[in-house]
Amino acid sequence: MAEEVITTDVVVIGAGPVGLFAVFELGLLDMKVHLIDILDRPGGQCAELYPEKPIYDIPGLPLVTGQDLTDRLMEQAAPFNPQFHFNEQVEEVTRQADGSWLVKTDGDLTFNAKVIVIAAGGGSFQPKRPPIPGIEEYEGKSVFYSVKKMEKFRDKKVLISGGGDSALDWVNNLQPITKTMQLIHRRDGFRAAPASVNEMKKLVAEDKMKFHLGQVTKLHGANGQLEGVTILDNDKNEFDVEVDTLLPFFGLTMKLGPIANWGLNLNENLIPVDVEKFETSTPGIFAVGDINTYPGKLKLILSGFHEVALMAQQAFRYVHPDAKLTFQYTTSSTSLQKKLGVN
Repeated sequence: MAEEVITTDVVVIGAGPVGLFAVFELGLLDMKVHLIDILDRPGGQCAELYPEKPIYDIPGLPLVTGQDLTDRLMEQAAPFNPQFHFNEQVEEVTRQADGSWLVKTDGDLTFNAKVIVIAAGGGSFQPKRPPIPGIEEYEGKSVFYSVKKMEKFRDKKVLISGGGDSALDWVNNLQPITKTMQLIHRRDGFRAAPASVNEMKKLVAEDKMKFHLGQVTKLHGANGQLEGVTILDNDKNEFDVEVDTLLPFFGLTMKLGPIANWGLNLNENLIPVDVEKFETSTPGIFAVGDINTYPGKLKLILSGFHEVALMAQQAFRYVHPDAKLTFQYTTSSTSLQKKLGVN
């Protein structure tokens, strides 16, 4: 059976603020967009690292949180019906004979697009690996750093490690379908939404799951399949727990990842671009936001917004090579207003 290929005008790699605004600018010029992000939600660093932290330098918004900015950008992009593919990392990019691009992800998705826009911030987010000896043997088999399909964990004996939103969200979401659910964290305080923490504590009180104060120090099992773990509690006592799945949520680090292997010219793990159109050394591939570099570059969200506007003008020429590009203002163009649903 041949693999299904998703055809679109533009693939945007990264669903942070700059990637989301790219949907709007590309949409105004009649380009359809699919976005791919390694995270499980839109917003990039804004939503993942500082959703409640105020940002003060977005034009027209004297104060906005990372999550509020994400929500507003999602609302702005909505008229153009962007398609999102979360928990996916682009592994391979290949030029086709007709000049288009074949884009493949680690989740076996394949896209064909006329343009690629890299809006990946400082690179892809990579999960932090806990310091447990031999954990590599189990990764991808019984140790997972993200949840792509909940059904994979049905009837499993799951241990989740961590104290942030991801850890608490997945404890609460997976508990109903697992055989057993346990959570381990070094302290009794959590960096998660109070409602999520209260829901977890309610499950513990009802004896529907267990909570351990401490850390995992050893993994037990063969051929990558967990059978149990050793826990060192905060009183320095060791004990074993029977589990067949470990989900560590210890946060994320930034790495360039597979982008480094795509044949682009790199400068200290950043992608040089032409400031007229923010195109990379490879025609048809653009880089906007923190991932790019050029003389005078400022790593600000507002700079990324400017870069996106110029990128879209050049992307139009690849997607609609036979059409005339007419510059229009949203304030006065009835055709643009119709696209936005305000006319």
